[in-house]
Amino acid sequence: MNHGSPATAAQTESAKPASAGSPVGSMLAFAPFVAFALVEKLLGLLAGLVAGALVSIALLARDRLLGEREVNILEAGSALMFSGLAVLAWSGGTEAWTIWTVRLSVDSGLTLLVLFSIAIRRPFTIQHARHRVSAEIARKSAFLRANMLLSGVWALAFAVLTAADALMVLRPQTPVWIAVVMTLGALLAAFKFTISFAARRQATAKAVAGKGKSA
Repeated sequence: MNHGSPATAAQTESAKPASAGSPVGSMLAFAPFVAFALVEKLLGLLAGLVAGALVSIALLARDRLLGEREVNILEAGSALMFSGLAVLAWSGGTEAWTIWTVRLSVDSGLTLLVLFSIAIRRPFTIQHARHRVSAEIARKSAFLRANMLLSGVWALAFAVLTAADALMVLRPQTPVWIAVVMTLGALLAAFKFTISFAARRQATAKAVAGKGKSA
Protein backbone atom coordinates (compact mmCIF):
# COMPACT_ATOMS: atom_id res chain seq x y z
CA MET A 1 0.00 0.00 0.00
CA ASN A 2 1.30 3.45 -0.91
CA HIS A 3 1.60 5.69 2.11
CA GLY A 4 2.86 8.68 0.14
CA SER A 5 6.24 9.89 -0.96
CA PRO A 6 8.83 11.31 1.45
CA ALA A 7 8.17 14.76 -0.01
CA THR A 8 4.45 14.46 0.73
CA ALA A 9 5.14 13.29 4.28
CA ALA A 10 7.49 16.19 4.84
CA GLN A 11 4.89 18.60 3.51
CA THR A 12 2.25 17.18 5.85
CA GLU A 13 4.63 17.36 8.79
CA SER A 14 5.50 20.97 8.11
CA ALA A 15 1.79 21.81 7.93
CA LYS A 16 1.27 20.91 11.57
CA PRO A 17 0.73 23.94 13.79
CA ALA A 18 3.47 25.34 15.99
CA SER A 19 0.83 25.07 18.66
CA ALA A 20 0.96 24.95 22.41
CA GLY A 21 -0.17 21.32 22.34
CA SER A 22 -2.92 19.91 24.49
CA PRO A 23 -4.34 22.43 26.97
CA VAL A 24 -5.57 19.54 29.11
CA GLY A 25 -2.07 18.07 29.35
CA SER A 26 -0.61 21.38 30.47
CA MET A 27 -3.38 21.91 33.02
CA LEU A 28 -2.41 18.63 34.69
CA ALA A 29 0.45 20.54 36.31
CA PHE A 30 -2.17 22.42 38.36
CA ALA A 31 -3.50 19.20 39.92
CA PRO A 32 -1.54 19.70 43.19
CA PHE A 33 -3.18 23.09 43.69
CA VAL A 34 -6.62 21.68 42.99
CA ALA A 35 -5.93 18.84 45.45
CA PHE A 36 -4.81 21.34 48.07
CA ALA A 37 -7.96 23.46 47.67
CA LEU A 38 -10.33 20.48 47.84
CA VAL A 39 -8.67 18.58 50.69
CA GLU A 40 -8.12 21.75 52.73
CA LYS A 41 -11.85 22.44 52.59
CA LEU A 42 -12.69 18.91 53.73
CA LEU A 43 -9.91 17.95 56.15
CA GLY A 44 -8.04 21.10 57.09
CA LEU A 45 -4.85 22.97 56.33
CA LEU A 46 -2.24 20.31 57.05
CA ALA A 47 -4.10 17.62 55.10
CA GLY A 48 -4.47 19.99 52.16
CA LEU A 49 -0.75 20.79 52.08
CA VAL A 50 0.15 17.10 52.32
CA ALA A 51 -2.27 16.33 49.47
CA GLY A 52 -0.64 19.01 47.32
CA ALA A 53 2.82 17.60 48.06
CA LEU A 54 1.79 14.01 47.31
CA VAL A 55 0.11 14.90 44.01
CA SER A 56 3.17 16.93 42.95
CA ILE A 57 5.45 13.99 43.73
CA ALA A 58 3.09 11.63 41.90
CA LEU A 59 3.26 13.81 38.79
CA LEU A 60 7.06 13.81 38.90
CA ALA A 61 7.06 10.01 39.27
CA ARG A 62 4.61 9.74 36.36
CA ASP A 63 6.96 11.76 34.16
CA ARG A 64 9.84 9.42 35.00
CA LEU A 65 7.75 6.33 34.25
CA LEU A 66 6.77 7.81 30.89
CA GLY A 67 10.44 8.31 30.07
CA GLU A 68 10.42 12.09 30.40
CA ARG A 69 14.00 13.27 30.93
CA GLU A 70 13.32 16.95 31.48
CA VAL A 71 12.11 17.92 34.94
CA ASN A 72 8.89 19.94 34.87
CA ILE A 73 9.65 23.17 36.71
CA LEU A 74 6.10 23.72 37.91
CA GLU A 75 5.75 20.16 39.23
CA ALA A 76 9.15 20.16 40.93
CA GLY A 77 8.61 23.59 42.44
CA SER A 78 5.14 22.62 43.64
CA ALA A 79 6.53 19.50 45.32
CA LEU A 80 9.14 21.55 47.19
CA MET A 81 6.69 24.30 48.14
CA PHE A 82 3.90 22.04 49.40
CA SER A 83 6.35 19.76 51.22
CA GLY A 84 8.00 22.71 52.95
CA LEU A 85 4.67 24.24 53.97
CA ALA A 86 3.40 20.85 55.17
CA VAL A 87 6.47 20.36 57.38
CA LEU A 88 6.05 23.88 58.75
CA ALA A 89 2.37 23.27 59.49
CA TRP A 90 3.10 19.88 61.10
CA SER A 91 5.75 21.42 63.36
CA GLY A 92 3.31 24.04 64.57
CA GLY A 93 4.91 26.93 62.74
CA THR A 94 1.66 28.09 61.17
CA GLU A 95 -0.43 28.70 64.31
CA ALA A 96 -0.91 32.36 63.42
CA TRP A 97 -1.83 31.60 59.81
CA THR A 98 -5.32 31.99 58.44
CA ILE A 99 -6.59 30.19 55.37
CA TRP A 100 -6.05 33.38 53.36
CA THR A 101 -2.45 33.60 54.56
CA VAL A 102 -1.85 30.05 53.39
CA ARG A 103 -3.55 30.69 50.06
CA LEU A 104 -1.42 33.79 49.62
CA SER A 105 1.70 31.67 50.12
CA VAL A 106 0.50 28.98 47.70
CA ASP A 107 -0.78 31.31 44.97
CA SER A 108 2.21 33.64 45.13
CA GLY A 109 4.48 30.60 44.96
CA LEU A 110 2.60 29.35 41.91
CA THR A 111 2.88 32.75 40.24
CA LEU A 112 6.62 32.89 40.87
CA LEU A 113 7.11 29.36 39.52
CA VAL A 114 5.32 30.19 36.27
CA LEU A 115 7.22 33.48 35.90
CA PHE A 116 10.49 31.65 36.54
CA SER A 117 9.69 29.10 33.84
CA ILE A 118 9.08 31.98 31.42
CA ALA A 119 12.24 33.84 32.47
CA ILE A 120 14.46 30.85 31.67
CA ARG A 121 12.55 30.26 28.41
CA ARG A 122 11.11 26.94 29.56
CA PRO A 123 7.42 27.87 29.93
CA PHE A 124 5.55 25.27 31.93
CA THR A 125 3.24 24.40 29.00
CA ILE A 126 6.05 23.44 26.65
CA GLN A 127 6.87 20.00 28.06
CA HIS A 128 3.41 18.59 27.34
CA ALA A 129 3.22 20.52 24.07
CA ARG A 130 6.32 18.81 22.68
CA HIS A 131 4.49 15.49 22.76
CA ARG A 132 1.80 16.88 20.44
CA VAL A 133 4.03 18.10 17.61
CA SER A 134 6.97 16.89 15.56
CA ALA A 135 10.57 17.47 16.65
CA GLU A 136 10.97 19.89 13.75
CA ILE A 137 8.07 22.07 14.93
CA ALA A 138 9.18 21.88 18.56
CA ARG A 139 12.48 23.52 17.55
CA LYS A 140 10.79 26.48 15.87
CA SER A 141 10.73 29.89 17.52
CA ALA A 142 6.98 30.17 16.86
CA PHE A 143 6.42 27.10 19.04
CA LEU A 144 8.34 28.68 21.93
CA ARG A 145 6.54 32.01 21.48
CA ALA A 146 3.13 30.29 21.61
CA ASN A 147 4.00 28.59 24.88
CA MET A 148 5.53 31.76 26.32
CA LEU A 149 2.25 33.55 25.57
CA LEU A 150 0.09 30.86 27.14
CA SER A 151 2.27 30.67 30.24
CA GLY A 152 2.20 34.46 30.48
CA VAL A 153 -1.60 34.48 30.42
CA TRP A 154 -1.69 31.95 33.27
CA ALA A 155 0.93 33.93 35.20
CA LEU A 156 -1.36 36.96 34.94
CA ALA A 157 -4.31 34.89 36.19
CA PHE A 158 -2.33 33.64 39.17
CA ALA A 159 -1.21 37.19 39.91
CA VAL A 160 -4.90 38.11 40.21
CA LEU A 161 -5.40 35.18 42.61
CA THR A 162 -2.45 36.42 44.66
CA ALA A 163 -3.92 39.92 44.73
CA ALA A 164 -7.27 38.53 45.93
CA ASP A 165 -5.52 36.61 48.72
CA ALA A 166 -3.48 39.68 49.72
CA LEU A 167 -6.66 41.76 49.84
CA MET A 168 -8.26 39.31 52.28
CA VAL A 169 -5.12 39.20 54.44
CA LEU A 170 -4.62 42.97 54.58
CA ARG A 171 -8.32 43.85 54.76
CA PRO A 172 -10.07 40.88 56.40
CA GLN A 173 -13.31 42.85 56.57
CA THR A 174 -13.59 42.62 52.78
CA PRO A 175 -16.59 40.50 51.69
CA VAL A 176 -15.41 37.03 50.70
CA TRP A 177 -17.43 37.11 47.49
CA ILE A 178 -15.07 39.75 46.07
CA ALA A 179 -12.08 37.39 46.36
CA VAL A 180 -14.16 34.52 44.97
CA VAL A 181 -15.24 36.56 41.94
CA MET A 182 -11.65 37.69 41.30
CA THR A 183 -10.39 34.11 41.55
CA LEU A 184 -13.03 32.47 39.38
CA GLY A 185 -12.97 35.29 36.82
CA ALA A 186 -9.20 35.11 36.39
CA LEU A 187 -9.12 31.31 36.07
CA LEU A 188 -12.08 31.20 33.68
CA ALA A 189 -10.59 33.92 31.46
CA ALA A 190 -7.22 32.13 31.28
CA PHE A 191 -8.84 28.78 30.53
CA LYS A 192 -11.06 30.22 27.79
CA PHE A 193 -8.07 31.97 26.23
CA THR A 194 -6.09 28.72 26.26
CA ILE A 195 -8.88 26.79 24.53
CA SER A 196 -9.58 29.47 21.92
CA PHE A 197 -5.86 29.99 21.26
CA ALA A 198 -5.34 26.29 20.57
CA ALA A 199 -8.45 26.19 18.36
CA ARG A 200 -7.25 29.15 16.28
CA ARG A 201 -3.86 27.60 15.70
CA GLN A 202 -5.43 24.30 14.68
CA ALA A 203 -7.70 26.11 12.23
CA THR A 204 -4.71 27.93 10.77
CA ALA A 205 -2.84 24.65 10.41
CA LYS A 206 -5.75 23.04 8.55
CA ALA A 207 -5.92 26.02 6.20
CA VAL A 208 -2.20 25.73 5.47
CA ALA A 209 -2.52 21.99 4.91
CA GLY A 210 -5.46 22.57 2.52
CA LYS A 211 -3.45 25.05 0.46
CA GLY A 212 -0.56 22.59 0.34
CA LYS A 213 -2.79 19.83 -1.04
CA SER A 214 -4.35 22.08 -3.68
CA ALA A 215 -0.99 23.40 -4.84
